[in-house]
Amino acid sequence: MTVAGLTAGASDLGTWAAFGSSLGIGFLIGIERERNPATKAGVRTFALVALLGTLATFLGERLHSPWILPVGLAGVMAMLIVAYVQDGTEHEPGTTTVAAAAVCYLLGALTGIGATALAGALAIGVTALLYFKPELEGVPSALSRHDQVSILQFLVVSFIVLPILPDQGYGPYGVFNPYNIWLMVVLIAGVGLFSYLVLRFVGTRHGVLLTGVLGGLVSSTATTVLYARRSGVSAEMERVALVVVLMANLVPLVRVGVVASVVAPSVLPHLLPMLAGALIAGGAGVLLWLRHLDQHGPLPMPEAHNPTELKTALQFGAVYGVVLLLSAWLSEIAGARGLFIAAFASGFMDVDPALLSALNLYNAGSVEVRAAAMAVGLAVLSNMCFKLGLLYVAGSVRLGLRASLPMAAVAAGGALGLLVAG
Repeated sequence: MTVAGLTAGASDLGTWAAFGSSLGIGFLIGIERERNPATKAGVRTFALVALLGTLATFLGERLHSPWILPVGLAGVMAMLIVAYVQDGTEHEPGTTTVAAAAVCYLLGALTGIGATALAGALAIGVTALLYFKPELEGVPSALSRHDQVSILQFLVVSFIVLPILPDQGYGPYGVFNPYNIWLMVVLIAGVGLFSYLVLRFVGTRHGVLLTGVLGGLVSSTATTVLYARRSGVSAEMERVALVVVLMANLVPLVRVGVVASVVAPSVLPHLLPMLAGALIAGGAGVLLWLRHLDQHGPLPMPEAHNPTELKTALQFGAVYGVVLLLSAWLSEIAGARGLFIAAFASGFMDVDPALLSALNLYNAGSVEVRAAAMAVGLAVLSNMCFKLGLLYVAGSVRLGLRASLPMAAVAAGGALGLLVAG
């Protein structure tokens, strides 16, 4: 490699941006380490370590010498280890700082290969991990052996079983996709474990709202199934389940508005009245039942024999496959009858496919804006009906009856909004 080649590479704007990003990453992590007076590395050291990682990547690529990067990493770690050994302090062995410096070096290397966004996100996560040391130190002692086994179960179904399943369709209509069906199992298990930990560490009242929102972001269907099953534990848990389910099923309405504003902004004004009407009605139902929770005093922490709810997740995975087959069959029949029946059929399991189909058809000029908005409204309505049916089947008749009025209000508010939009 000639000097001219190195100079040409250094003149690239992306190269300067990579070095600037690595400098910022080093400053971010170094500022946090500077808080510890016993540490041997602060802002300047971490900034230099990150720059060294980027520089090693830069030179390794241009000189075709892959050994430069690992040698640099070994040098950084050796330098810090020697510094701590010579100091001889017994209070701060420096293992965290040495590990943080190694991570910082590799984050600098990431920016060197162009993965700046990933490096930045990881740097924020590393800084948070270092900063919240007191809070994190209390977590292991607060987790029982039962909790740790549940976490391991979730890790197995998520990171061992899921990746090895084939991601392709089998059977009629190609709807039996093992990866997608097992992904639903992972979602239900994840929502179950996360909500259990949230309710345990945050508290029931705030945990209920947080679980509802985050459960809706992950999967409103998984959250509905999970809490329908948990509602039979006690009368208190039934009220908690109702608030969580109602809250979780309002989140997809917000997602519909966000997706529409990005994919087809001109459709959004026709959807906003429907979304606003449904959200107002649903929000009123959540507040009503939340006040009902407060009137009964502090709620006990619900018992969970298995927070990952694997049995519930596996049962629903099987049902999910059957419903996918029925939806595909209905969609095939509806192909000759138009967009509305297809949207209603596909909306049973997920609003997003119907939403994206309607918006893309509008963008292609195949349907009018009002027809696209109506198709999205029908998908939302069918999805709400399906969730209500899950409450009856997976939960109890009493839970279904209690949820019928607020969920009907959501549907009525959305329908009224569609009529107003014309």
